[in-house]
Amino acid sequence: MSSNLYTKENTQELAQLKNLAPEQLKAFNEFNVAVFKEGALSKKEKEIIAVAITHVTQCPYCIDAHTKAAKKAGATLEELAEAVFVTAAVEAGGTVTHSTHVHNAKNQEASDALYLRSNLKNLGQLGKFAPDGFKGYLAFSRAATKAGKLSAKFKETIAVAIANAIQCPYCIDVHTKNADKQGVTSEELGEAIMVASAVRAGGSYAHMANMIQSYQD
Repeated sequence: MSSNLYTKENTQELAQLKNLAPEQLKAFNEFNVAVFKEGALSKKEKEIIAVAITHVTQCPYCIDAHTKAAKKAGATLEELAEAVFVTAAVEAGGTVTHSTHVHNAKNQEASDALYLRSNLKNLGQLGKFAPDGFKGYLAFSRAATKAGKLSAKFKETIAVAIANAIQCPYCIDVHTKNADKQGVTSEELGEAIMVASAVRAGGSYAHMANMIQSYQD
């Protein structure tokens, strides 16, 4: 096995899946084709979302494949950079919003229900105890989601996909509401979420190349 765990050549091992798990491979490929076909979102938009999600899964194979696919579909590097900054902002937001549970854990009268919208009122505590960092986070989040090369509407579509990928209920709630205000349709959100689902599956699929190599060592 190569000393470099991540080289493009590693993906050649995936050809073995035709013999190792043919039925599952066929279903996986059909899943991807269905998800990435033109619909409420264009091929370009779906590939931009995919690039954003690959930075959630941190799969270098997927980053490479979907960046190339996005470029082929007409996405610019500026658009991709803005999309990935949405990823960074939503992931930061997931950490910040979950800090409400720190407050709840210290509060003997806190509700046993871990995920309530009302928990978000406790974010003021984080702003109180880490004011500079919290102010910096808010400014970053605003900068990442405002209109630029990508529209604010599309950035909120991306944000909803990311929120589902990181499985943050607060982020899903906030960004779905923001997307609705921007005029994003349910069909657009549904397709964006399915892109997130396919890309998360793709991360596991691509890393089977390393599994096969390790097994053969």
